[in-house]
Amino acid sequence: MVSNPILLSTLLFLLLTVKYGVEAQKDPHFTEGRQSIVHLFEWKFNNIADECERFLGPYKYAGVQTSPVTENVLQLTPFRPWSERYTPVSYQFTTRSGNESELASMIQRCNAVGVRIYVDVVLNHMSGRSSCCIGTGGSSFDPATKSYPGVPYTAEDFNGHGDGLECESDSGLIDDYQDVTQARLIFRVDASKYMWVQDLEVIFSRLDNLSTSAGFPENAKPFIVMEVWDLAFAGGTDPVHANEYHHLGRTTEFQYGMFLGDVLRGFTPLKNLWNFGEPWGMYASENVLVFVDNHDNQRYQGFYDTNILTFRNGGLYRMAQGFAQAWPFGLKRVMSSYYWEPDWQDGKDRNNWMGPPHDDDGNTLDVPINNDLTCGGGWICEHRWREIFNMVSFGNVVHGTPVTNWWDNGNNQIAFCRGNKGFVAMNNEQNVPMDEFLMTCLPAGDYCDVISGNVYNGTCSGKTIRVALSGSAEIYIPHTDETRMVAIHVEAKLP
Repeated sequence: MVSNPILLSTLLFLLLTVKYGVEAQKDPHFTEGRQSIVHLFEWKFNNIADECERFLGPYKYAGVQTSPVTENVLQLTPFRPWSERYTPVSYQFTTRSGNESELASMIQRCNAVGVRIYVDVVLNHMSGRSSCCIGTGGSSFDPATKSYPGVPYTAEDFNGHGDGLECESDSGLIDDYQDVTQARLIFRVDASKYMWVQDLEVIFSRLDNLSTSAGFPENAKPFIVMEVWDLAFAGGTDPVHANEYHHLGRTTEFQYGMFLGDVLRGFTPLKNLWNFGEPWGMYASENVLVFVDNHDNQRYQGFYDTNILTFRNGGLYRMAQGFAQAWPFGLKRVMSSYYWEPDWQDGKDRNNWMGPPHDDDGNTLDVPINNDLTCGGGWICEHRWREIFNMVSFGNVVHGTPVTNWWDNGNNQIAFCRGNKGFVAMNNEQNVPMDEFLMTCLPAGDYCDVISGNVYNGTCSGKTIRVALSGSAEIYIPHTDETRMVAIHVEAKLP
């Protein structure tokens, strides 16, 4: 366990990433009119800055989660895996994403266009025992002797075998994850589940306010989201629960994507989504960050989350992301990935370690942008898929309105309004089209369906939906559509 909370809390403050202390601070400080963030996983800082200016700002994304920014192991076996970012060797800001000046420039450029930066922070463990011996910034280290001169740390700064502070197990590691004492003696924020809450309280309480010179109001506190896998819902006996951390900030709600995957894969009827949220066993909306998938579970689908939807699932994934943006629960995060070719053996993907697109020396490649707004070069860029960025806009437009006029067919067709600002319908029947006259709650007129197309020069590039004076419209969704969903809102109304 590292023992320098002052240094670590200063790091968090400088990166605008985590929240403050013993009083919960859950405000992400979004620019007005924006509601969703995107995880640009393994992107370089300069590419993130460009993306803020050319796409995220104009399309009103609220923020970006970056990969960890502190110097990590330069791992050559296997060659430059994504996980090396989670093996810090110092707190210098030098990774394959860029250096400190590029990081600072990215933060300034993104803030200037209303896009906040949230950094994935790993500050409670160092590199693993098998890692050696040069970091991405050139720092030397020796895990065998617990020597990290780039910080500097020595063996005195870590839990030691037999000193009463380490895991009381035969191996000195976690042998039993049901033993809360063993589990929590790994000290990290990236996986806050494995930290004592009291330790987090000490660290977060030492964070400074956000800078007013960066445009934040007086006394604004940094935003914290803590990663907590709470597996008791899966029939287990997990000794650690996310609500133990909610007095400090938000936690990640892993059940959200698992439940949506179950529904859209057909294991649970779509009609059951009418009360999606706390009645399903999830924590309160104001306490959670929600997502369809993340960088971990799109690679490691265990017995409890085999139904997670990812970019590989096409229309079902788009429907899940669309529903997430339309439904008023939690703070939303969109995943933006890169491609790797899976190698399935014994039910496991043996290639899930692969890092981002890179050259022969392991340097991360830039993200090329195609004329149709998609990405090339092995970058997936789900946040640039039309259905997703249009539904992020939908969520911005309808924010603060309730769900009204819920309709379902008793099985796998649903529709609902968001106040008088938006309307969504979904068809998850396998062999039956959806053809219904439904209340949209919108003023009469012609609207562009933002799932099938965009609003462009006063016309729709996709479907047009005509709302009658009564507020109703004919909603037709073929069961053969890849994304079996329509969505309209007041800002997609034609003149």
